[in-house]
Amino acid sequence: MALLALEDVWVSFGGLRALAGVSLTVQAGELVGLIGPNGAGKTTLCQVISGFQRPGRGRVALDDADVTGLPPYEMSRRGVARTFQIVRPFLAWTVLDNVAAAVLFSGARTRLAACRGEALEVLVRVGLDGKARHSPAALTLGEKKKLEVARALALRPRLLLLDEAMAGLAAEERADLIRLVGEIHRAGTAIVMVEHVVRVVMALAERVVVLDRGEKIAEGAPAAVAEDPRVITAYLGSRRPPRAPGERAP
Repeated sequence: MALLALEDVWVSFGGLRALAGVSLTVQAGELVGLIGPNGAGKTTLCQVISGFQRPGRGRVALDDADVTGLPPYEMSRRGVARTFQIVRPFLAWTVLDNVAAAVLFSGARTRLAACRGEALEVLVRVGLDGKARHSPAALTLGEKKKLEVARALALRPRLLLLDEAMAGLAAEERADLIRLVGEIHRAGTAIVMVEHVVRVVMALAERVVVLDRGEKIAEGAPAAVAEDPRVITAYLGSRRPPRAPGERAP
């Protein structure tokens, strides 16, 4: 039984078809990469999984229980957490209290001191404990992305959705976040990772799913997907597949 299963999911906005019959499974502890060109439907799929968007047709299941259309707070309490492309921390609160609020919402702790204690543990995990008393406004973009991940982790998810967590980062910041994602995965959390940086997905994902114009056009091991002609045409715009991590250009 899959941790997550989407069956024949359709989403339209007026006359715009965002998802067209997408089916997808994620096993417990699996890291799935989700790629595709702009407008392919990747973020919409994350919206459906996390409860921010109700599908027009289709089914969403967690542990084979139908959760289609449940609101985000219910999905969160069932073990689904996500990050967003645009980070929006609570600027009036400290970094620590941003994460403590997520701990409180998870229901794991009810006393503020206990919430802050667990939040600090999460900040140590993501490497932000030294900025715990700072305002989020003082963080770099890379640190704000880590704070976004920390708030999601504070919900104790079984499934973590990362929506372009690497976007806009410098190479060193990206490498640091790649290391963190790898650690979260090795600790047993299932991850669906939306990324435009193909090499990041190829380096981390066990399985890659490719969307184009709302449809799933390919799925499989990273190396196989990279050589799929449909992927090369739709996503890469080239007849040459992406190089594997570490492979030198000719």
